[in-house]
Formats: sequence, C-alpha cells, structure tokens
Amino acid sequence: MVAGRLPKGRLARSGRIGRLAAGQAVRGVGTRLSMIGKPEQARQLLAERSALQAAQQVVTVLGGMKGASMKLGQMLSVLDIDLVPESHRELFRTKLSELTDRAPTVPFDTMRAVIEQDLGPLARAFADFDETPVAAASIGQVYRARTHDGRDVALKVKYPGVDEAVESDMRNLDLFSKLWKSMLPSAADAGVLDEISRNIAGELDYPREALAQHRVSERYRGHPYITVPDTVPELCSHHVLVSEFVAGHPFQRLQELPDAARDEFGELIYRFYISAMFADHEFCGDPHPGNILLAADGRLAFVDFGLYNRMDPAHLDFERMVLRAAGEFRPKDIYTTWVARGIVDPESAVTPEECLEYVWAAAGWHLLDEEITVTPEVATSAILLAVDPRAAEFRNMRHQLLPPEHVFSRRVDLWTFAALGQLGTTNNWHRLAREWLYDEPPATEIGRAVARWRADAVG
Repeated sequence: MVAGRLPKGRLARSGRIGRLAAGQAVRGVGTRLSMIGKPEQARQLLAERSALQAAQQVVTVLGGMKGASMKLGQMLSVLDIDLVPESHRELFRTKLSELTDRAPTVPFDTMRAVIEQDLGPLARAFADFDETPVAAASIGQVYRARTHDGRDVALKVKYPGVDEAVESDMRNLDLFSKLWKSMLPSAADAGVLDEISRNIAGELDYPREALAQHRVSERYRGHPYITVPDTVPELCSHHVLVSEFVAGHPFQRLQELPDAARDEFGELIYRFYISAMFADHEFCGDPHPGNILLAADGRLAFVDFGLYNRMDPAHLDFERMVLRAAGEFRPKDIYTTWVARGIVDPESAVTPEECLEYVWAAAGWHLLDEEITVTPEVATSAILLAVDPRAAEFRNMRHQLLPPEHVFSRRVDLWTFAALGQLGTTNNWHRLAREWLYDEPPATEIGRAVARWRADAVG
C-alpha cells in the first residue's frame, strides 16, 4: 500500500460486523444457558477447512488496510486462539496480529498536513507534540500533545481520503454485500446493511462525535468508578478530534488483576455499555477492549464515541418487554408481540416456543438468575456459533425480520459479552439486569454507591 493513500471498499467490510450482532447474538446461550457457549462445537467449526480458509482470507485481504478493516481486526481480537486447530494456530495468530498490532501507519508529514489544514501551524495550537502515534483508530491515528495552557490531550486525526473511501463504499454497498455472502452465507441483508451504512458514515462526523463525548463526559463527571475524557471543543474540527489524554494502563492490565478486582471491573463494563443503554437511551456501538482503560486514579476510562447513538425510548421499552416475557417464560406473549411488530410472519412456521428459545439464545445471560463466568473460550464459541450459517437451530427464525433500529443494540450486547470474556469475569448478570428490566434497586455495593452518587448529583 502506498503511504498516505487509502484503498476503497471500506464500508461493506464494517457491514459484516453489524450483522454479527444483528443475527442470533450470543447463540451459545441455551434455554438454560446449558452452559454459555459450546466450545467443542466451535472447535469443530473452526477445524473445517472451508471455515478456516475463509478466516485466513478475511485477515489476509484486510491486513494492509485501514478504517472498517481495522474495526474488524479489533472485533476479531476477542477470539480465543486456542479454539483454532493447533496446526493452524500460529498462522492465524500471525495474520490476526497484522490486523491489530502491526497495522501500517501513515507518515507523520502526511498526517501533519491534515492537522494544520484544520488547526493551523502545530506550534500555534500546541506547546508540545509527539509525532509518534500512540494508537491507530478505525478511521484515523491518535497522537499525544500538550496545549499551551498545560493540558495533556489526545488527537484523533483522520486518514487522508477516508471520507471519500467510505462514500465510495456506500455507493457500492450491494457489490460488497455479494462479496461477503460468497465468503459467509449469513452476511447482512439489505435492511441491516442500510442501517450499518448510516452508522459507519456517522463515524466520519467528528463534530458529532465530539458533542456526544462531551455529553457523556458530563454525565459521568465525578462518578466514583467511571471516567470519560472530555473534548477540547476549540481544537475539534472536521478532521481532528481533541480530547483529554487518559493517563493509565491498557485493558491488558485489567486482565492481570485478581479475580475479585476483575469481577468489579466487569460489573462496571456491563453498567457502562448495557445498563446505560436502557437508563440513558443512548449506547456505544463499539464496545471492545481497545476502548477500555484503567486510569491512573483507579477508575475505568471509556474512550471512542464514533458509534455512539441515541435509541428511541419506545424501542428500548419494546426490547425490555420481550426480555421480561422471556425471563418469565411467556412464549405466546413474545410471539404475539413479534407478529404485531412485523418481526415474525404469522404465515411462517415459527412457533411461540421457538421465539422463547431464540430470545434465551440471544440474551439469556441477562435472564438466568445464577453466577456466570464469562471466559475467552465461552465468548469465542458464542460468537462463532452466532454466525455459523449451517446451524440447524432457529432455522425458521433466520428468515424473519430484525428491525434495523435494533441492529446496533444487539451488536452492543454481543461485543460487551466478548469484552467480558477477555476479562474472565464472574457475576450474576441477571441481578444487574433487574435494575433496567424491572426498575429494582441495585443488588451490589457498586450499584448502591452509584445510586448514592447519582442522588447527590441530582440533589
């Protein structure tokens, strides 16, 4: 790849990620969770030559690209490599690292031109600037700098030409959809791809992202356990997003902590990505370990709000109603609700019992009133089985319509589960879910502390 130039065809590659959550999220969760995930089935799936070749092809093709392919690499990074057959494990690990750890960077001179086009000379905007990128985001690179008033900041700078690349992909969405379907038959349908195109295009809107991040930062200001870096509005532009720099440690440090600490941080991840969606009617569609940091003050920091979206409260109430019906084993209510919403065709072979089992497969970890340990193997097997086009379970459900407005909320659910798997954390997730399912008071000390903080903030 020529330095500073971007290949085309980016959007549809990200479209595939949206479909992962839109399908049967966390399929490994059975009616009784039986337990979450089916590692042996996942191992057999990966052992099949065609499946492994497809995975290798995806990683190889996308390895030298950026944008949506980088996001795919971040998503793939949650996979437990031990599930890959030993004979292919090193090859898969090597190719995956090309997508995540060794992604090619655009030379600083090229990126400097982007910054100065929007902000003017670097010396005028910043007292100090580190020319070595500290991270590679999906559509840009991240640098560290210091303002003239002494603030340490992070700059997310767009790759040159990324807007045009995504726009081109949106024009050719049908073409890339066919490409994905040739590699994986369960690729997204037109409705899902349209929803994904709108959201991925939204990632290019740095002014919108800056406002969203500022809003969330204000919401969590003074929070006892969570911090969100605020933006620096006077330095944010169409191609540059500047926010407070988070001093601390990457997600890997969390993985090294004792069990009790990991369980507490796992609860915070759940609360930030899942509980907040129902409480605030907003959600971050990009939960993955790269966006979670252990701040120097001991709080959990969350970054990257390019896929931050607002969801109509009516849609969230609908999801809550269905989950309640599933948790209370009322299959006829789910079926009737889905027929009325147009999700299930009453002329199809779908039964109320299949609807119930489907919801448990998609969201059972919120419904089972037991402690569940989410491990990398469990999360990986759940993801692999969620996208296995040959699975016989829920064959009738595969032909029903998932409303586009729910595509990204399901993505949040699946990839939050995957992030928790990387942490190897244990909790009774149903006890946490009851706060947003039934508006019950918190059952954990963390939840009670947050409730006290929120009451004090309102008072």
